[in-house]
Amino acid sequence: MPEDSITWRPGGTRVVAYAVGVVLIVLTVVIGLALPDDIVFHLSERITLGLILAVTLLGLHGVGRSKVTADGAGVHALNGYRVHDIAWADIKGFSMNTGAPWPTLVTRDDDRVMLFGIQGSDGPAARAAVDELARRLGEATA
Repeated sequence: MPEDSITWRPGGTRVVAYAVGVVLIVLTVVIGLALPDDIVFHLSERITLGLILAVTLLGLHGVGRSKVTADGAGVHALNGYRVHDIAWADIKGFSMNTGAPWPTLVTRDDDRVMLFGIQGSDGPAARAAVDELARRLGEATA
């Protein structure tokens, strides 16, 4: 059973998520300061705009913090704000079809867990990550 731990995080997707968050904050401040003085937002409008910005930033942070970790116990996937801990004995296999946005972990119960921490847009690195997961599964079940 593989004992060493390895973690994968999205590359370009992570950079884009946090960059978009920074751009949204900067645009909100710049536009807010550039508005004429005769435009006044009521408290309810300010709260609504703040909530929209906060929810958007939380969603972007969820994408950016996604990760997949494989260790001696199994695979641990953090997809946004949801954690999946799957033991090696419960894993049937992994799949990542051509053009898929991310790989899928298939359990022995035929449940599927998307592995957002490995992004298909990362190209060969994503394929290498899936190959490594499959290799570790083979070691764990041998």
